[in-house]
Amino acid sequence: MTDASCVIQSEFTGANAWRRDSLAVDDGFFVLDQACLDELDGAVLHLRANPLPVEMITPDLFELPACRALMKAVSAELRDGVGFAIVDRLNLGQFARQEAVMVYWLLASMIARPVAQKWNGQMIYDVYDSGRKPGHGVRPDITNVEQNFHTDNSYNHSPPHIIGLLCLQTAKQGGISRIISFPSAHNEMLRRYGEYLPRLYRPYYFDRQREHAPGDVKTTFHPLFANESGALVARLSHFQVVNGYVLAGEEFDAHGAAALDALEGILNEPTMWKDFIFEPGQIQFLDNRRCGHKRTAFVDHHAPERKRRLVRLWLRNSGRPFYNG
Repeated sequence: MTDASCVIQSEFTGANAWRRDSLAVDDGFFVLDQACLDELDGAVLHLRANPLPVEMITPDLFELPACRALMKAVSAELRDGVGFAIVDRLNLGQFARQEAVMVYWLLASMIARPVAQKWNGQMIYDVYDSGRKPGHGVRPDITNVEQNFHTDNSYNHSPPHIIGLLCLQTAKQGGISRIISFPSAHNEMLRRYGEYLPRLYRPYYFDRQREHAPGDVKTTFHPLFANESGALVARLSHFQVVNGYVLAGEEFDAHGAAALDALEGILNEPTMWKDFIFEPGQIQFLDNRRCGHKRTAFVDHHAPERKRRLVRLWLRNSGRPFYNG
């Protein structure tokens, strides 16, 4: 049973407990002004003359005062504000693809340390349609099907605290980003489904998506909601929970399934989430513990160079940079 003292019983208020209609048009929106763009152009020129692998580039190699001030404001929005930020935008026409990834990495590193996104240590991850369908070992982010609201790497021991996404190409149709506030969803669970809320603070099985050492266990076991000194921390993936029970050979308890379904129902109410149509050169940062996200299904272009492609980074200052922390 859940210790009742661990379940947050008061409603969240403030900037992080937002709903679609409570957001202003410019909430979470930041502009790379000309001073920032000039600094990034200078950094690229320096890196052309002095090449380094992307993973070795750090902000302390450059001065970049305008960029540092902007990313300090972005960090504050992620920490104390709405929990997401849209940075508009890199001029992709001025950079080769790898150079765009370099300046994106540089800006993201001003927020927190990039960490591995796969067990093999991969740090930079392309999000695209591989033509495969989601399943054990096939992450939904490399398909074109609609996703459920989720937190990235919810099935890992040490999920990232911040997610970064750089848009390089958009889809022919669809692929709309949606963001949701877990504190607001928690408020609705407390109001409507008080009998189910404590179950979300008890562990569920999660499919680890084959991101582990050979012979290691295929599942993790942890709650969807956690109380960290009165702050809500969420870890959610409907897809990985359902698969997790199958892989663990455990029956999905009716109360746990009903609690998950109640939460999913709230998350999918249009009044709860914000739509965001990604455009090339824009960067999205997201607090992976307070905000959930998804994208709608999409139809891609036929030409390979026009296919939808995002570049993802995971950021976390706690633990070590390994995939498992």
